[in-house]
Order: sequence, then structure tokens, then C-alpha cells
Amino acid sequence: MTSTDDQFDTLTRILDERWTCRQFLPEPVPDSDIERLLSLAQRSPSWCNTQPWQVVVTSGEATAQFRKALAEHVMAQPQVTDFEFPAAYAGDYQARRRECGFQLYDSLGISKDDGDRRFQQMLRNFEFFDAPHVAIVTTEADLGVYGAVDCGLWVNTFLLGAQSLGLAAAPQAALASYSPFVREHLGIPENRRVVVGISFGYADLAHPVNGFRTSRANLDEVVSRRG
Repeated sequence: MTSTDDQFDTLTRILDERWTCRQFLPEPVPDSDIERLLSLAQRSPSWCNTQPWQVVVTSGEATAQFRKALAEHVMAQPQVTDFEFPAAYAGDYQARRRECGFQLYDSLGISKDDGDRRFQQMLRNFEFFDAPHVAIVTTEADLGVYGAVDCGLWVNTFLLGAQSLGLAAAPQAALASYSPFVREHLGIPENRRVVVGISFGYADLAHPVNGFRTSRANLDEVVSRRG
């Protein structure tokens, strides 16, 4: 096996093993590992090498205060986002979304007609699933959607890097659904747009919510080749 085969197999394994964690242990990640992870993510590509991402990472009491304040805000105020959320889910997109949602609720024994428990599980997003750390990813407002796309590349590198270090992570658009509050609480300048949040730490592998894995579409459903 060549070195390129080895590298491909390693990347394949990391991608196959990566998943979204929805219950974390309280144990904090050592600062040295967080630094390694952030340094790796900094190698992400971007349009014209603009590197539009700026990231606020919380630990310890800062995470606890953010969790408490955001949870209280969510119960009292409407959503306000910096980027429009999807207008609708239809066809394959709706089917994939439903499959993931049903897997989540089934893992917790929540029936489809139990609106109260479904709502309580939704609120877990704003408690960061008990993660000890949160990364809030922002882009420069003037760079528009392409700055956000570049931040998506950073997020992917971060997620794969976390997996390679034995860490778990949950990318959460929900944390961007209260963007003005997030900006104010964390002291983020007004010219920054909140793209996404990532809760991360060590997974509670004994919790049933971490027991399911989502599927991926076949190539012929998403790729058309010419020539």
C-alpha cells in the first residue's frame, strides 16, 4: 500500500467515525488539545486566502454563564438570525431531515406525538448538551455568503480534527438563531455575523442519544458526471 493509500484510508476512517454528539461528559478538554485543534482548523482553505473566520471559545465558568444566560434568553425572546434559515424542506431534504429527527427521538424513547418532550429535547441545544466548551464561529459582514461558506470549511476541519483527537463535537445552527444575544454576551463586534456554534468535549458514550448514526445518500443521487 502506498503512502497516498494510507492517507486516504486514514481520512476515510475519520470521516466514517465522526458523528454529532448530543450528550457530553463534564470533563474539560486540556488547553493543549484545544490549541492543537484550533491550529489545525486554521489550515482551512478560503477564497483568496481571506480567512474570514473569527472564533470565540468558552471554557469553565464562561461556558456555564453562557449556557445559563442563553437558555433564559431563548425562553423569553424570539429568534433573530444573521443569515436566513431554510424557507422549507421538501422532497429528499425533508426525508433526510425526518429520518435524522426520528432516529434522535427514538433513541430517547420520545413518541412522535409527545410535543412536550420534543420541545424539551430541542432546548438541550441551548444547554450545549452539557458540553464544557463552545466555539462560536463568525464571519465579516461585508464578505456576505462567501465568507460564511469559507467558515463552513473551517467548521469541517474543526470537526475532523476533533475526531482525530478523540473528542466529540456538535455543530449547531441553533446557536446562531439568537445572533444579537450571542454577539452581546460574548462581546463580538457588530460587524461580525454569527454563522454557527460548535459544542465540544468528551462524549458520554453510555447515553442512548449517542447511539444512532445518520445515513448518507448514494453518489448517483447527488453527482452527475459529464464526458
